[in-house]
Amino acid sequence: MEKSNNNAKLVGALIVGAALGAALGILFAPNKGSETRKKLMSKGEDLTDDLKEKLNEFYERSKKEVEDLKTKV
Repeated sequence: MEKSNNNAKLVGALIVGAALGAALGILFAPNKGSETRKKLMSKGEDLTDDLKEKLNEFYERSKKEVEDLKTKV
């Protein structure tokens, strides 16, 4: 269980880092405001999709570990 917790923290940190990096990169790029907003929305949607996928993977892995523990007890 502890390994899953560490993996979840790592995934969370990676997602936050990617989001901040993407946002800063877009904000400092020399584009018009409307283009910047479109890029930010697109990146936000991509990150949301990635987060949903990672959370689902974590949920499925955790569910399996709980089932494995139940069979051991």
